[in-house]
This record gives sequence, C-alpha cells and structure tokens, in this order.
Amino acid sequence: MIVNKLLSRFVILAVAFAFSYGSANADTLYGNMQTVTQDMLDRADGDANNFLHTNGNYAQTRYHPAGQINLENVGELRPAWIFQTEIVDSMETSPIVVNGIMYVTTSFNHVYALNAETGAELWHYKHKMGPITTYCCGPNNRGVAAYGDMVYMGTLDAKLVALDAKTGALNWEVQIADPELGYSETMAPSAVDGKILIGTNGGEYGIRGFVKAFDAASGDLLWTFHSTAENSVGVWATHDATGRDMLRDIKAEKKALKELGDPYKTLGGGVWQNPAIDLANDRVYFVAGNPSPDLDGSIRPGDNLYTNSVIAVNLSTGEYVCHFQYIAHDVWDLDAVSPVVITDVMNEKGEMVRGLLHGGKSGHVYVHNADDCSLIRFSEAMVPQENMWVLPTAEGARMLPGANGGVEWSPLAINPNLGLSYAINLHQPMTYHVESSPYPGGKLWLGGAFKVIPSEEQWGNITAVDYHTGNIKWKVKTQQPMIGGILATAGGLVFAGEGNGTFAAYDAENGSQMWSFQAGAGVNAPPSSYTVNGKQYIVVAAGGNAQLNYKRGNNIIAFTLD
Repeated sequence: MIVNKLLSRFVILAVAFAFSYGSANADTLYGNMQTVTQDMLDRADGDANNFLHTNGNYAQTRYHPAGQINLENVGELRPAWIFQTEIVDSMETSPIVVNGIMYVTTSFNHVYALNAETGAELWHYKHKMGPITTYCCGPNNRGVAAYGDMVYMGTLDAKLVALDAKTGALNWEVQIADPELGYSETMAPSAVDGKILIGTNGGEYGIRGFVKAFDAASGDLLWTFHSTAENSVGVWATHDATGRDMLRDIKAEKKALKELGDPYKTLGGGVWQNPAIDLANDRVYFVAGNPSPDLDGSIRPGDNLYTNSVIAVNLSTGEYVCHFQYIAHDVWDLDAVSPVVITDVMNEKGEMVRGLLHGGKSGHVYVHNADDCSLIRFSEAMVPQENMWVLPTAEGARMLPGANGGVEWSPLAINPNLGLSYAINLHQPMTYHVESSPYPGGKLWLGGAFKVIPSEEQWGNITAVDYHTGNIKWKVKTQQPMIGGILATAGGLVFAGEGNGTFAAYDAENGSQMWSFQAGAGVNAPPSSYTVNGKQYIVVAAGGNAQLNYKRGNNIIAFTLD
C-alpha cells in the first residue's frame, strides 16, 4: 500500500511537472517542413521545434514554448557543439532554425547554414560588397528571414538578397536605397504574406527613414512608408511621454521653420529592428529612431515626426494607421530602437486589451493600446535618470541615461504566464556636446558629440517589469552595460549574455541566477531555442560588440542537457 501510494504520488508529480514546464514534442511540427509556409510562421509561438522569426514569432515575444530545459535541470546544461565562423567581429545574429537547419549571419554579411544538431556546416554565402558602405555602430548583421525555399538578408551596402535555402546560391538581389547617401542595412528582414519587410538604419547620416515591402518571389517593391512625415512639425510638444518638460525653445524653432522649411528629407528616423505583425488586423508595428543631426535641433524645427515613435501601418498597403511619439525634437539620441512586442495588457480600467510594449533608451518600458497606439502606462525607471532634459551645450552637459540607453536595440522578452517583460539595460553616464553643422551629404552628421564620463561607474542590469502595473518585479545588476538580447522559455527561465563573456540563465519569477557559462568573447546577441530529435537546445552567438567595444569572437554555441 505504501509503495502504491508513493508510486501514485510520483506519477502525479511527474504529470504536474510536465504540464508546468511544457515539452518539446513532434506534434508542434506544422506542414511538411520542406519549405517555410505562412501557416508555420503564423503558429510559430506554439512551435517548440523551430525558431522561425528573429524574435520568435510575429508578436516578437521571445518566449519559446519548449520546457525540457527548466529550473530543475538547467544546472546540467552543457555545450553540445561550437561552430566558428570565418569572421571574427561583432555578432548580433539571432539564429533561425527550420526543421533541424540553422541559419546565422556575421558582420560583413556572411550567411551560414548549419546542422542544428551537430553544428556541421552545410553551406556558406559571402556577400560581394559594393564599393560604398556607410554604417553606424559596427558592421553588424542581425540575421535572416526564412520564407518558402529561400532565406533573405539585408546588407551593409543597402541591398536585399534572396538565397536558396538548400544551397546558399544567390537567387536575386535588389538595391533598397543609396549607400552613398548614408543608407545601410543591419536589421534582419521579416517575412509575411508573400512580402519581405525591411527598414533602414542611417539616422546619423541625414537619411530619410522608411519601412519597405518587397515581393518575396521576385524582389519587386510593393510599398514604402517613410518614417519622417512630409509635414514633420507635429504639435510643438513641450513634454515627453512621461510628462517631463523638455526645455524646448518653441519660439526659436518656429522662427527657424520659416527660414529653413520642413527638414523631413534629411531627418533620420531609421528603423533598426523587426516589426511586430498582427495578421488578424492587417497591421505592422515598429519604432523609428532619432532625428538627424542627433544633437543639434536648431536646424530641424518641430516635433520631427515620426522619429522616436511607435508607428502602426497597414500590412497590405503601407498606409499610416497611428503613432505615439516618446520624445519630440530629441537632442539626446534617445531613439526608439528595441522592437515592439504585442501582448495582452491591462488598461487603466482594469480591462485586458491588445497591447504593445517597447523598451526605451529612457529606461522605461512603455505600454500602449494596440488599437490606437495611445500610451496606457510607463514603467518605473530601470536605470538612473538625472538632469532630464538638460540641453546639450558646446562645453558638454551631463544627462542620464546616456545615448546608449536604458534599453538599446536589444529586444525584450516576455513571459505571458507571469505578465512580466524582461529588459537588458545600460548605465553609461555621458555628457552631451552640441556643434551645429550643415547637412554633409551622406556623411556622419551628429551635430556634436556624446561622450562617456570615464570617472563614473558603468554597469548594466536585467530587469523584470510587470507590464500590467509598470512595477519592477526584480532586477539583477551586471558588471558591464548590457547590450544584445534576452530569451524567455516555458521552462521558467530567461537567458542573457554579457560583454565579459558570461552567458547565464535566471529564474523568470525572481531573477536568481541558475547557471552560467564563460564563452570567451562578448555574448551580445539574442539567444534562440529549438528542438531536434526530442532534445531542446539553447543557442547564442559570442562575437562581442563594436558599439561598446566588447571582446570580439566568432563562435556560435549550442547548449543542451546531458
């Protein structure tokens, strides 16, 4: 009787354990898996075998449904394989996994296809770079989009290339914009409904930002949405999204507008990261970055729409739907770059609505109503905020957070079961120096400089925010400023790396560190997860970071349980 009771209790606990953490099983395989279908992409949030989108799914939650690796066994995680790329330089790639095949990219636009179980190379594509490349913040590439029987990549010389997924052969390439004018591509494209969506970086070069949709089969341009409006003046906002006075001289700006006209053609507004996509409502949500020149607002009067904003457009046509601007007429380079996340959130009345999350360089997680882009709330500050919003001066004015964040381009992750979002942050005190200069024709155009203060401590943190309330649930301080990305899983874990080479797993509910690994180079890329032959893996690139000058490397490292 005692044995039977113990056995029954063991079975009940085993079933409860499996239910709690989920599993990685074959019934999450959709379609024939020989090509990436729209149905597969639609249901990626429930697919424990693959990692089909840069941020996991169209909602960009970076929450993976496999729970084989969990709180109880993550301490046994070990490297399954390590693949070394040809390029030793900054790595920001988020590995895409399709039916046991992994696609990763490196700086300078190399693409590798690997056996996701063994790490063996299947093919290697090297982009033939054009004579002109103009790019900010390192020669990075953030990954590919997979669709049909092709994979797609944006390039530093502002092209979109389509490769045969089985061989790596070039099927076609199109010129997205003119690199001589400062345009380049470091973001990963997004594939949806026969379209390949891609934005542009170049906000430091006087470009005019955009998102473009290309035909996935032919590369034909379908639509363009410009992230700087032809009437970019706006409403002459005097306060930021949190209600703080930004110390604008509206009178001087209106005078400059009469003399100079609307600056929209060289206003910046780069779109650095993947859009979130709501197929049911035919909408695309993304954020646009800083105005150009970064620190000199005297020659770009007005709110500078739609820079530093979350924006919604129609997926079919690219037509404007709504926007919300966080910082009008930004002169601190606190651009919106971390990707938008779609999830259900609690509104001001306590009702659950379709919402949007964005992690800002200001140090807040912003929560919006997806219907009209309106702001529901913003979180407690995740990093110190001091002297906001003191204006840049020729001598230099100290204001926190610095130009790198808060949350830089690093994507958030969420755990929808806990109602928590996870952000990695930078604390890097800076002074802001303004120096007015005319448009230089596609060359670097900062309008001054932002300088790190060497005498002040720099550090980072991982912060969990309850997005239903805006309250910080937990925070873990790290030795160095954090840049890269984070992954949450059904195993109750979050994974993130640091510039010192540490890659670690944390308890999603309380932030306790559960496991770590020293990668030998900066782990400054977003992790992915997948399953092959019933075994779950966590994979991440360790190549360091150009922007923060973290140790370079060339490793793709996959981890699994013994």
